[in-house]
Amino acid sequence: MWKTEDGSTGRLIQLSLGYFVFYVITGISVKYFLSSGMNDMEYLVYSTASSTLFATSIVLALRWYKLRSVRLINWGSFTFPSELLYIIPSGVLTAVVIPTTTLLYSFKGVSVMVAMVIMRGSVIIIGRVVDAIQIKQGILKKRVYLEENLGVVFALIAVSVKVLTGSGDGENPFANTAVVVIFSSYITAYAVRIYIMNYYKNTRPTDVKVDNNKAFFGIEQISSTTTLFLATAILLLIVRRAGWSGERITPFANAVFHPVPGWGWAAFWGTAFGVVAFFSVFLFMFKGRTATFAGLVNRLTSLVAGTTSTLLFALFFRGKWPQPIDWVSLFFILVAVSFIARAEKKRAAELAIQKKL
Repeated sequence: MWKTEDGSTGRLIQLSLGYFVFYVITGISVKYFLSSGMNDMEYLVYSTASSTLFATSIVLALRWYKLRSVRLINWGSFTFPSELLYIIPSGVLTAVVIPTTTLLYSFKGVSVMVAMVIMRGSVIIIGRVVDAIQIKQGILKKRVYLEENLGVVFALIAVSVKVLTGSGDGENPFANTAVVVIFSSYITAYAVRIYIMNYYKNTRPTDVKVDNNKAFFGIEQISSTTTLFLATAILLLIVRRAGWSGERITPFANAVFHPVPGWGWAAFWGTAFGVVAFFSVFLFMFKGRTATFAGLVNRLTSLVAGTTSTLLFALFFRGKWPQPIDWVSLFFILVAVSFIARAEKKRAAELAIQKKL
């Protein structure tokens, strides 16, 4: 076994590799089932249900919901960890992020490429903004390295290069009110969630090992799954009782009430996204790193995985090959990676000095 310490560069590489592998599997499965005739709303139902149930089952089996709090709160006859006041809401926000990600792809006239550029670029910017806010608040005691800022610049170029070169579909995604509402929900939920994750990470005691990130993920996952399934049950009840229908509501309800052929396999391969959730959260909350750095590692890994899944799908399933602009984008991604690699080297040296003191 490759044993690494919490917060070490080795552990960072392990998490990145795990995220990469399962993101590639997720990317290939999405392309496969959508190209086989299953629509995006049907795949959303099956993959989301299986991935959330899988992740929550692991959390419950390993008892990751047990949290050793830094401060307990007494409310009448109840005593509970103060951290629940923001971890549970973080799970609710996660339940907003998951479906809105796919919903942004489902609108006619809005290209998947444009949606991905907007979402990935937004998360990269959010990480930098969160650092600026928490440094000003005195929550984050570290400074953001120049290399991290340069990584942000080249990462934004990488995710934007297709649009900047005119290879998009030329449509304005924000001309649709529903798109604006869904994107606003997505970006707001992600921004607050990333703030919460970094607040939790940056307010842990440094002298005593109170807790690790497993409890945060476990409680957040249970909260997210509960919210998603309650919201789905209410929505389906309204559809059945009130006859509510629509371009996205109808196929969503039909996917549940009248499962399409192959739904079981879609659910099976959808569990890969549940595995991705583990690596994604642990990267966002990686010990001793800034939100800027962690967000860059997370998004750049997904970008490389996205290009890889496109390449493998073309090779084995006769899908479309990556376009020349994809390789240009990959070049800028690698430039960004080189900057965060330098930042990691400096941060590792900094942490080593602090450990000796």
